[in-house]
Amino acid sequence: MRQPQTHLQVPLHTRISTAILISGQVLWRIVRGKVRLPLVTEQMVAAGPGALVPVLLVALFGGMIFTIQTARELSTFGAENIVGGAFAIAYCRELAPILTASIMSGQVGAAFASELGAMKISEQIDALLMLRTNPIDHLVVPRVVASCLMLPILITFALVIGICGGMVAAYQFYGLAPIRFLASVQEFLKPSDLLNIGVKGIIFGLLVGIIGCSWGLTTEGGAKQVGQSATSAVVCTWISIFICDFLVSTLIFHDSPLP
Repeated sequence: MRQPQTHLQVPLHTRISTAILISGQVLWRIVRGKVRLPLVTEQMVAAGPGALVPVLLVALFGGMIFTIQTARELSTFGAENIVGGAFAIAYCRELAPILTASIMSGQVGAAFASELGAMKISEQIDALLMLRTNPIDHLVVPRVVASCLMLPILITFALVIGICGGMVAAYQFYGLAPIRFLASVQEFLKPSDLLNIGVKGIIFGLLVGIIGCSWGLTTEGGAKQVGQSATSAVVCTWISIFICDFLVSTLIFHDSPLP
């Protein structure tokens, strides 16, 4: 009887190379239209509503905290009228997408890694191959597509709730009229910014799906390793999100004039 291996540790470079290979396969299938819509819909239901409440709570209190700190500093210079503008530039462009993606990574990405990891160690992946069912088509593509579709939607909710929280905080603590706050947000937040936020949401969703699935499919060992894969997937996704956000922001805003 084969003894279970309880101390297996998959090298990071193996998981990264697997993630790159899976990314290529997923993108190729999406381009060719080989996406199973019923499976995608099932994963969207699992990925979106489950993360909605944490996203809304973090967005509400995050927007209020950011506004309180920003308004306090700007009020010392008599620049209360641009509190909404500062909120739009920093919170809407950067913090809302990153916070939302981080929450989705911790909840959805970890679930992907643990689900596929459990299937891998219980040999369900091998059973799919025996039935001539490609695990990429059946398991990975629906999860990645669902993440790419749901994260921009969650970011939209986070923006709305965050702006409402910031508006309430500005009025409650500093007496700034809501209409002045919203006018400043509208002045600084351009339509191109909303497009860029959507692009970030798609990229971050791709990272959540690819890393979660790749870490799950490379799991070796037993139940302990499934938990380790889920934890490692979340950490690596967070790091990847911040790196990609830096690169995207540099490309988009490096040569842009100040509003």
